Formats: sequence, structure tokens, C-alpha cells
Amino acid sequence: MGQTAFVTGATGFVGTHLVRALRDEGWTVTALVRDGSSRDSLAGLDVSFAPGDVTDAAALENAVPDGVDAVFHVAASTSTWSREKALQDRVNIGGTENVIAACRRRNAGRLVHTSSQSVWGFPQGTVDERTPWASDGEWINYIHSKRVAESRVKAAVNAGALDAVILNPAHILGPGDRHNWSRIIRMVNTGTLPGIPPGGGAFADVREVARAHIAAFHHGERGANYLLGGEDAGFLEIIQAIGELLGKPVPERASPAWQLRLAGRIAVIRAGLTGRAPDITPEGAAMITHHVHSDSRRARDRLGYRYASPRRLLRDTCDWMRTEGLLA
Repeated sequence: MGQTAFVTGATGFVGTHLVRALRDEGWTVTALVRDGSSRDSLAGLDVSFAPGDVTDAAALENAVPDGVDAVFHVAASTSTWSREKALQDRVNIGGTENVIAACRRRNAGRLVHTSSQSVWGFPQGTVDERTPWASDGEWINYIHSKRVAESRVKAAVNAGALDAVILNPAHILGPGDRHNWSRIIRMVNTGTLPGIPPGGGAFADVREVARAHIAAFHHGERGANYLLGGEDAGFLEIIQAIGELLGKPVPERASPAWQLRLAGRIAVIRAGLTGRAPDITPEGAAMITHHVHSDSRRARDRLGYRYASPRRLLRDTCDWMRTEGLLA
């Protein structure tokens, strides 16, 4: 009999690839799905769907199968808009607390918690799992909430109440992306990209990130972090590659950081009047104007994690977007 998994965030970018990878390996999968969430990305898969939300402790506990081998907690709010801070805390912090409680009450074997490289903030030099968190990112609620959530997991592990492994992906590329880098690709395609941020970082293959989750269940050290990065590139290099792949012109140089920070402040003021989420915020501008270098050797050595070139990942993403009609 195969192993059993419960997945939060199953219909999202990483979650969809994770569910598919689990099914390919013969796992029995239960996916937590919120009311109104599309299940199209999991169409045709032999998956059990459980209605619920990580912010609803009772519904979540009822959805987790008793004695499940692995709980993969992928759901999160990635918003950088300060108006959504309370909701983000309920999802990222409260949701993680609810997942931990459900794991304990339903006798789950191991929790694999999806955190983010962002929890390190913007330190100098190269980040690895031993690097202290930098204080300069704490004002950004996404970073703060992911830090608190990760700390809750580690506290439960240290108290002997939970077996868990923590994964920290960097920038993620690959097919199936509808909301992250695909938005930038569509803007390049339509000639509406306002500028190129001066930051950069490591780029991960979403399919390898999914496989690393499964490897973390089998081989991860209890309570350990694993950075899931990849080849390092500046955002200028990435967007110029997108322009070449699409045959579209892009700027030759990055925009100054101050310009993006100003644009974020103006966009937030406008959003306060319209009620519509801004395309850029001061928090988002801060995150895209830093270049964070990371070292993923621990994941490569212990989880068999593999890199792919950003250009190949961009090509795969653009090809998928064309098949989905997302590139007119």
C-alpha cells in the first residue's frame, strides 16, 4: 500500500506540481480546497478533495486523514499590500498554527512546511541555512508573517510535539505559473512593462521544488531548513531573456531603486482610493530592488535537489503560456 499525503495550497503553482509528483510516485493524496477555488489545474488526477481553509481550524482538522503519512503545508498569502496585513497574518501565522495542531491531533507522520528564502530578509553576502535573519526585512509583513510561521513550526519540533522539515524556495519559474513571473512575461509581451528592477537572486525550477518536498519527507533532517535556490541572475538578465524568447523589445538597463519605491508609494495612495490591489507597493519595491545570493548545497547533497538554467525555465514557462492562450 502506498503512502498518504495531505496538501494545503494544492491548487496553487507549487501545490499543483507537488500533487502531480506525489501521484506519479503512487501516493494517495487528499487536497484541501477552499470554496470557489478552481480545480482545473488538478483535472484528471485521482485525488480526493476536502473542502476547507487553513484559517478554519475545525474544518482543517476534519479534512486531515487520521494517521496520514505526510502533511505538505504549501498554502500562504504572498501579498505585499499593507491593507491585507490582517488577512495575511490569519493565513500565514494562524493557518500554520492550525496545521500544526491538526498534525498533532490527527497523528500525522511528518509535516513538510513550505517557507521562503525571503525570511532571511536582505543580508550581505551569500545566504545559507546558518545565516541569521537580517533585521532590515522585518517591516515587510510577508517576511514577518513567514518568519513567525516558521518559528511556530520549529518551536513545536523543539518541544518534541512535531516531526517537521522546512523548505525555503527562492524565485520559482516553470510551467503552470499564472500569477508570479507569468505576469511579467505578459507585460513584456504586451509592451506594458514599466521598467526593470535592479535586484536579482536565485531561480528554482518548480518541478524540482515539488520533488524536493517529497525528498524532504523521506530524507530531510527533523527540524532542518533546506534552501531551494538555483542559478543566480539579475532581474535585468531575466527580463532581457524574456524579450529575446518573445521577440519583444525591453529596456537596456534597470530602473533606479528610488523610482520603483516612489512608484510603490503612489500606487498605494491610488489603491486607497479605488480599493483595488496595487501592482507595486513600497514593500514589493524593497523586495525586487535587492539581490539576494543563496547557497543550496545542503538541499543538493541531502535531497538530490537539482538546478536548471533560468533561460530554460523561462522557455518552458513561455511555451506553457502559449498552449494555455496566455500569450496573445
